Amino acid sequence: MSLLLKIDRYLRRTNMSRTQFGRLAVNDPRLVTDMVRGRVIGPAVAARITRFMDGTEA
Repeated sequence: MSLLLKIDRYLRRTNMSRTQFGRLAVNDPRLVTDMVRGRVIGPAVAARITRFMDGTEA
């Protein structure tokens, strides 16, 4: 499953906005919108995003 799909499911489950997610996960409010538009995320940032989603209660 792609990281963007996992993020989308997380956002729906937690009722969190894209902006808030990006800010909390990696201090980048444009993260998710940029990913939707084709931004490629490196492995270090992807790991930070995954840790954020795994470490927060839904």
